[in-house]
This record gives sequence, structure tokens and C-alpha cells, in this order.
Amino acid sequence: MTTDTPANEYAVLVKVGPEALTADILAGRHTMLVDEPVSVGGLDRGPTPYDLLLAALGACTAITLRLYASRKQWPLEGIEVHLRHGRVHAQDCEQCEDSGQMLEQIEKELRLLGPLTSEQRQRLEVVSAKCPVQKTLQASLRIVTTVSE
Repeated sequence: MTTDTPANEYAVLVKVGPEALTADILAGRHTMLVDEPVSVGGLDRGPTPYDLLLAALGACTAITLRLYASRKQWPLEGIEVHLRHGRVHAQDCEQCEDSGQMLEQIEKELRLLGPLTSEQRQRLEVVSAKCPVQKTLQASLRIVTTVSE
């Protein structure tokens, strides 16, 4: 493993059996189920992989905003992050050479609770884009895959 992260730290193990689309996930000491909807062959026993992706982004966004507002001692009483994933036509995408090309898009709506000023709300909107998960999703991400026995 050629990374600065120790081998067992932040490791995630995902297992899928021979028939169902349900994935058992072990993330540290925590376990989760991920599944696909019945309409695509799953059993709908848990969130989809895209649900988890959106949840990771939403949680990171909310935590980043909480840390920032607490440090500034702003009256942020609660945070809701509503997320949606979809594909949009890339009509004005300069990098898209194929006609009808689609781009992945995540819509993120913030609901900031508490008696914040409009300037504080605007600043929190800017800060929301600085969460580490969003930075990772927007970066040129390289995934290195190996097959082991």
C-alpha cells in the first residue's frame, strides 16, 4: 500500500454474495447495508451507493459549517443539507465532444437555522464548498484498482 494512511485506519470492506445486490459494509467498527431498489434487481434493504455518496457529502458539509459557525460564535442553531444526484445534458460543456453527452450533477440546498445575518448566511454558503468531501469530488480523483486472490 503506497499511502500515508496506516493499513487499518479508515479501511472499508464491502462484501456482496453470489445472488443478491445487497452489500455488507464494514467501516472500522461500524456495519451498514447498501442495496439497490427492487426495480433494478435489489431487495431495497438499505440505501443505494449514490445515497451513501450524497450522505457523505451532506454530513461533511454540515460538520464543516458547524465547526466554522462555532469557531465564529455565530448563532447557527441547526443545519439541514438536502441533496439530489442526477445527470444533465452537457450542452455547453467545452470538454464534451460527443453529442448528447451527459454530466453528473449534485444539487445541494442548505437550510441554515437560527438568527443569522444575511452576511453570515452568504459566508456559510461559501464555506460549505470547502468541506473535504466536496473538494475530493471536485478534484481530479484517481482510483487505483488491483485484483488479488
